[in-house]
Amino acid sequence: MKPLVSLGVVFALFFVSGICADSPSAFDQLKSLVGQWQAKGPDGHTVTASYELVSGGTALMERLKPGVDHEMITMYHPDNDSILMTHYCEANNQPRMQTASAEGGKSLTFSFVDVANLKNDEDGHMRNVVLTFVDKDHFNAEWTYREKGKETAMLFQFARVQ
Repeated sequence: MKPLVSLGVVFALFFVSGICADSPSAFDQLKSLVGQWQAKGPDGHTVTASYELVSGGTALMERLKPGVDHEMITMYHPDNDSILMTHYCEANNQPRMQTASAEGGKSLTFSFVDVANLKNDEDGHMRNVVLTFVDKDHFNAEWTYREKGKETAMLFQFARVQ
């Protein structure tokens, strides 16, 4: 009976590892963004984004320059079974958002967890981000901003800078 159980365990491990090998994790997808990107913002300005692996490859730093005098930093990192991000916003607050799981897919949805340095919920802050991977040289980022109870979505269609 033991050889049959062992064979079942080996088959289960082979099956699970095959599934994992075929679908990249969400963090692996994020790591594919390393490099320089450009998009047109809703106001027509050129938006640049750069992605860099930091902390021994355990975190991804996004540097977003929206075509005006400020830049914003977002840090992405695995958090058990999900991906957590902290956005250091030019609005002088730091919202945190998280994916539902660490599994990859065509898009990653980061939902609001909490926000630091916000005086009240009426003040402007980011609430949601959806990253959609089009191909290796294109991705979309849709950021949702909330101020005074009203949400505004901003879509950026990024292309890799060659």
